[in-house]
Amino acid sequence: MSPQLRPPRRAFTLIELLVVIAIIAVLIGLLLPAVQKVREAAARAQCQNHLKQLGLALQNYHDGRKTLPPGCTTDAAPYGAGGGWGSSWLVYILPYVEQAALYQRWDFNGGNSGYVNANNRAADSGVIIPVYRCPSSILPRFSPGVGTVMQANYVGISGTANGLIPNYTESRVNNSAGGTGCCSGGGPAGGNGVLFAGSAVQLTDIADGTSNTMAISEHGNYIFDTNGGRNQWTAGGLYGWSMGTNVNTYNGSTDNRFFNCTTVRYSINQVTGWPVGGNCSVGVCMDMGNNIPLNSTHSGGVNSVFCDGHVQFLSNSTTLAVLGELADRDDGQVIPNF
Repeated sequence: MSPQLRPPRRAFTLIELLVVIAIIAVLIGLLLPAVQKVREAAARAQCQNHLKQLGLALQNYHDGRKTLPPGCTTDAAPYGAGGGWGSSWLVYILPYVEQAALYQRWDFNGGNSGYVNANNRAADSGVIIPVYRCPSSILPRFSPGVGTVMQANYVGISGTANGLIPNYTESRVNNSAGGTGCCSGGGPAGGNGVLFAGSAVQLTDIADGTSNTMAISEHGNYIFDTNGGRNQWTAGGLYGWSMGTNVNTYNGSTDNRFFNCTTVRYSINQVTGWPVGGNCSVGVCMDMGNNIPLNSTHSGGVNSVFCDGHVQFLSNSTTLAVLGELADRDDGQVIPNF
């Protein structure tokens, strides 16, 4: 009697295999956007946490010094003894973001503390301060000019250009009215916010209320020119997070750049359509425009921390009038819902 034969196994046909592959591809296609959305939500939440820490650092600085730090400054008294290109607010809050050791190494008296000071360049070379970086930002970590110095994604709010707030004239704005090329700073530089050149604003000076006044927001995306070229133009310019200014008050000189600060002039995420190569007369350029728009790669807007420490997401639809009112510390206007 012959042994019983097993029926042959039936293999997948080519068509069945292609169908299975197509189903898997569809499922992956459906899953990836959800994964990306979750990932961005986590990054946006971490960005908000960073800003929360920066807002707390400003308040702790104020508790100790009775003023907020200068937005940017020269090393001349009272911030140092060397003159030249001083440091930004990001340097002054170092002790309050767990960077006391770096702050203690900083030299404010040798001059150019935020630029070419040899001691400080050695101290911050290659250093990454995570709280100064937004995890959603697509910008390189290091400055395009000083490649060993970190570029921050957060920018101090100097104030607003005149004309943004209806029926209100702002006189504390200096218009450097520079040329098209480097290095004038270009458009208006406000002194009506809380972090500007040589500033020493007290919380009691914020007459509009600390919950209605922005302190810090974002520069986390590329600026795109009319040819579609992408440019790493941020408030840090070519020199990174520590760069300040060489003049605490506008003095009519041709160089009135106020690094790591911005004066609101343009809409949130207005990052396309800028002149090729930059045009500093509009306040948006490589080195460095005073009016680089608030921007991020978060979907639909930017995060901002207010002077009371709360963090709020500002959408792209926020009008320039409202944005100007939020940037001005004492314009006295009633801010509508935003």
